[in-house]
Amino acid sequence: MGVAAPPASAQPPPPPVAECNEPSCTPGIAPGIVLGSYCSNTTHYVFGVTSWGRLVFCGSPRRYEPRWFRSPEMHGVKNEGELCPGLDGDVAQAPDGLFLSCLSRDGRAAWEYGGNA
Repeated sequence: MGVAAPPASAQPPPPPVAECNEPSCTPGIAPGIVLGSYCSNTTHYVFGVTSWGRLVFCGSPRRYEPRWFRSPEMHGVKNEGELCPGLDGDVAQAPDGLFLSCLSRDGRAAWEYGGNA
């Protein structure tokens, strides 16, 4: 009888994701956006940049047709529910592309779904 081969080892865990605290490292930012023009996705990968470098986001205030607006300060990629003290009103993107806003509730600021749809 032969000796059984040892079981294949499990794949090593993926390397940790690098910290991203600014737009330049955020994936999915659309180039060449015209401020005020129409856009289509207000929930995921909503950020873009104009030809002159201004960061914008696709939003639909008061249920009007979505357009590109100037973005509040953007802090890269964050996780929904993480604390964001001192950043109330600023924005970020979740790893899955979800639009996040830093909102203060009950004395604590955390990244929450932006809800600009």
